[in-house]
Amino acid sequence: QLQLVESGGGLVQAGGSLRLSCAASGRTFSLYHMGWFRQAPGKEREFVAASAWSGGRTDYADSIKGRFTISRDNAKNTVYLQMNSLKPEDTAVYYCAAGRKVMSGYSSDYVYWGQGTQVTVSS
Repeated sequence: QLQLVESGGGLVQAGGSLRLSCAASGRTFSLYHMGWFRQAPGKEREFVAASAWSGGRTDYADSIKGRFTISRDNAKNTVYLQMNSLKPEDTAVYYCAAGRKVMSGYSSDYVYWGQGTQVTVSS
């Protein structure tokens, strides 16, 4: 079982950067694929980025490709989301998630979820 805690959210101006962190408890973090999702007010949760258990494979939503980077440090049980060139439409609660089935963009493939961290991008 994993417990996930996100941090690093906040208020930033358009064009700025933030780095989100997701710290996991448990000794089996390195066995899990990790994903980042986000949910804006009034919208459904959507996929942002994913990293395979080894970090060797990643995937990104088209809307953030080239601006966001997912990475992980298995020694620190932490996954990161570096967000650059932020836009007002990136405003959302960002969640990290963990699953062992497959690295994917589908929330149903992830078993454990964090509580989320708010990212607000002002214009």
